[in-house]
Amino acid sequence: MTDKRRLVFSMLKFLTSEMESKDLSDDAKESLEVASQCLQSAYALTLEDKHLTVSKSLDEIFKTATASEPLHKTGPPSAADKEEAERLKTEGNNLMRTEKFPDALLMYSKAIDLDGSNPVFYCNRAAAHSKMNNHHLAIEDCQRAVDMDSNYSKAYGRMGLAYSSLDKHKEAVDNFKKALELEPDNESYKSNLQIAEDKLQTMGSPGGAAGFPAGLGGLAGPGGMDLGSFLNNPALMNMATTMLQDPNMQNMMSQMMGGMGGGAGGMGGAPPQNIESLLQAGMGGGAPGAPGGGMPGMPGAPPQNIESLLQAGQQLAQQMQASNPELVEQLRRQMMGGNPPPGQGGNGQPPL
Repeated sequence: MTDKRRLVFSMLKFLTSEMESKDLSDDAKESLEVASQCLQSAYALTLEDKHLTVSKSLDEIFKTATASEPLHKTGPPSAADKEEAERLKTEGNNLMRTEKFPDALLMYSKAIDLDGSNPVFYCNRAAAHSKMNNHHLAIEDCQRAVDMDSNYSKAYGRMGLAYSSLDKHKEAVDNFKKALELEPDNESYKSNLQIAEDKLQTMGSPGGAAGFPAGLGGLAGPGGMDLGSFLNNPALMNMATTMLQDPNMQNMMSQMMGGMGGGAGGMGGAPPQNIESLLQAGMGGGAPGAPGGGMPGMPGAPPQNIESLLQAGQQLAQQMQASNPELVEQLRRQMMGGNPPPGQGGNGQPPL
């Protein structure tokens, strides 16, 4: 029992050193803290039990023990199994292109059953997992792929996208950087890295993205989309402003502003003439430059009928989609972390 307690104590020391690492996110460190507490509770020991200390750290012991031992792999597949696995992978790729993601996932899994030593199969299955919003499973498969091939850039790229989808932007940045080290000219990795770095910076700085009007920092749209990207896109801003100047749209806005409590403060019930006015009214800020923004009698307060504001935004989005779907699709991909069009792989490239 003493040897087991010494092993657990070494594990606690290892977890403690990992929690001090700069390479892990706060979420990861919190998970390690929980693991440490569970081990201490299960084995009735703490880090104060220094009599259990051993001369080498756990990672040193592990490295020595595994120095000449490669990753364990199942027996080599037969030539027939390898050929069938490749056929299944190709079938999976075709199913991905037609957006039959569960079927593609099944094909990749069957390929792995026949040949579990091919990292491409895991990476492609990760793409299918991501398409089905199983991002944790996508990360696991990408990690398996890089365990087998540490220079597999596409696996790092797809792992970065999966982390981005989970709002783990530090891990996403780390993986996109690794992918770029291996493929310095890959424009998709460059774009996704920039998006992840921007989101990481936005999350870590009060007031939201640069370029937001005062009071709008951190405003997010449906699905967690950052409206900072919208407000800083000149083409979309021009299109939205033009639509807001349309008489029919203005009439609709006037009705909706009336439903928000008699008009936004400082606007006298008049419809907004540009998208900043609409958003600022919705945030309770009044018209740009207008004193005492917000609802009448409630300086700085949000509208009492938020459904009206959401309805206005939805109507605006529908008209923008009808007017220029290509531009809206470009923004959508940017906001969602660079997701590719249907049928492509997780980093904007077709599956292998």
